[in-house]
Amino acid sequence: MSSSETPRGPVDSSRVPRYAGPATFARLPRLDEVGRADVAVVGVPFDSGVSYRPGARFGGNAIREASRLLRPYNPAQDASPFALAQVADGGDIAVNPFNINEAVDTIEAAADDLLGTGARLMTLGGDHTIALPLLRSVARKHGPVALLHFDAHLDTWDTYFGAEYTHGTPFRRAVEEGILDTEALSHVGTRGPLYGKQDLTDDEKMGFGIVTSADVYRRGADEVADQLRQRIGDRPLYISIDIDCLDPAHAPGTGTPEAGGMTSRELLEILRGLASCNLVSADVVEVAPAYDHAEITSVAASHTAYELTTIMSRQIAAARKDA
Repeated sequence: MSSSETPRGPVDSSRVPRYAGPATFARLPRLDEVGRADVAVVGVPFDSGVSYRPGARFGGNAIREASRLLRPYNPAQDASPFALAQVADGGDIAVNPFNINEAVDTIEAAADDLLGTGARLMTLGGDHTIALPLLRSVARKHGPVALLHFDAHLDTWDTYFGAEYTHGTPFRRAVEEGILDTEALSHVGTRGPLYGKQDLTDDEKMGFGIVTSADVYRRGADEVADQLRQRIGDRPLYISIDIDCLDPAHAPGTGTPEAGGMTSRELLEILRGLASCNLVSADVVEVAPAYDHAEITSVAASHTAYELTTIMSRQIAAARKDA
């Protein structure tokens, strides 16, 4: 989209009720309706990499349904993201549910195509396996990227049952492949039991810092966001959010819940505190609506994606203004 074009925004809810019409993200136009987008919201209905409860393949559409309640002005960031940049729903990346390696290749190729148009990606999972091919594609465009990984778990284990690609291994693979900037890596919201202390030792050797959910509780969102900004600097940043970083009270609909997590308010406030970072793409994963009730998890995920989209739209608009 050129600087002279006006972005096409969501359906007007004063004319069409929120519960009517296609469930695109935030009721935005489809990508094929606008030709190209600055931010493409895409789903990846894949959960063959899970180690416990399946169902995240239905997460993307559950997030889209919950996002019907989103409105075009974001007061927390004082921005109208869908007016600042063209955001469009790119539909789903259809992948093989029976072959993880093939699915990973398909996601990577589709991400390459979308990023090649100049878009940034806001990806709705799907399980956390999908982060690896997305990071490969983003790093191909930007070089090794900084990573903020919001999750109850480390996801830097080596294997499950001999498989190299699972939802618990993407970030070990990413470090091994050299697609992450190991000077700017951090987990946020981690908690719960591990297999052993060696898990933490191995994780530290890979370059990760850890901000636990208890750290967020004790230090507060503003201090945590400030620490993360300093760690990231001006590097290109990818944010990957497993919805189980939230406490099960705020996100029951997920495959591997852990007690003692962050509140949805804490997560959103930390993200808002990262608005000055160079966010090049992001994902929200592991929403499993079969275990949800009253759309609690899907609503939290839709608002999380909205904040991330707002950050990207603001930066795109600022870059155009400076050009």
